[in-house]
Amino acid sequence: MQNRQNQVHLLRLFRKVHKISGLTLMIFLFIIGISGLLLGWKKNSNGILLSETMNGSTKDMKSWLSIHDLTNITRQFVIDSLHFTPIIDRIDIRPENGIIKYSFKDNIFGIQIDCATGKVLKVEKRYADLIEQIHDGSIIDSTFGWKSGNFKLIYTTIMSMGLMIFCVTGFWLWYGPKILKR
Repeated sequence: MQNRQNQVHLLRLFRKVHKISGLTLMIFLFIIGISGLLLGWKKNSNGILLSETMNGSTKDMKSWLSIHDLTNITRQFVIDSLHFTPIIDRIDIRPENGIIKYSFKDNIFGIQIDCATGKVLKVEKRYADLIEQIHDGSIIDSTFGWKSGNFKLIYTTIMSMGLMIFCVTGFWLWYGPKILKR
């Protein structure tokens, strides 16, 4: 009899923890769910979330311009055409396509350049990067200029712990009544 009361008490406790955690984290879990879904589909979004990678004029690296020259071309193009001062975040070289991709800090734009000619092949909006920042919480760090990334760390820790709590309490809410019926 005492064992049954303990199980009932544990079941009620888990139900309460599950409910409170769910109500507290619901909005954030919904955001993570939507952004995770979009990230999963980004390569199949027909260029909406992730732009198509262009092809340069040659894959032969011997005929390519230097990284320094390509970067200067990119910087000048961004200043003249997109009207912001570029701070390069990433440089992605695609030898199989003969191109180089540039993405910038604090900006959604990306540029694809032909490595041999220096011609701008594509100006893209990098929505997938923005969605990734929303998904992992780093958008708050970048919005407020926090370089430490502490918000992202706290956010992902809380959300991960919340999901683990949901798994344990949800399992017990399903399995607990089966034990009690025996």
